[in-house]
Amino acid sequence: MFLGEERRRFPRYGFQADVDIEFEGKAFRAFMTDISADGMFVVAANPLWVGATFHARLHIADPIRVKCVVRRVVVGRGMGVLFQDLTPQDHESLDKVLAGLAV
Repeated sequence: MFLGEERRRFPRYGFQADVDIEFEGKAFRAFMTDISADGMFVVAANPLWVGATFHARLHIADPIRVKCVVRRVVVGRGMGVLFQDLTPQDHESLDKVLAGLAV
C-alpha cells in the first residue's frame, strides 16, 4: 500500500444529518458530515475511542438504527465509524440515500 492510498471500499459522500448515539446507557446527539455504504464520520465534541462500539439512529429519509464501531478518531473534530450488522431493510434505506447522493 502506498502512502495516501485510498483504503475505503465504498465511495463516501458529503451528507449532513443528525445522529442519536447510545453508548453505555447514555444518549447524546451528534451529526454526520459524510456517509458511505459501510460507515460515516460523526462530529462530536468528545468522540469515543478506537474500537468502542455503540448504537446510532441515523436521521435519514427512512431512519435506521445501526450498530457502529469507531475506526478512527480526529481529536477535536469527531470519529470515523464502521456500520456493523445492517439488516436488509437498513441496507435498502441506506442505499436510497446513497443513490440520491451519487447523482
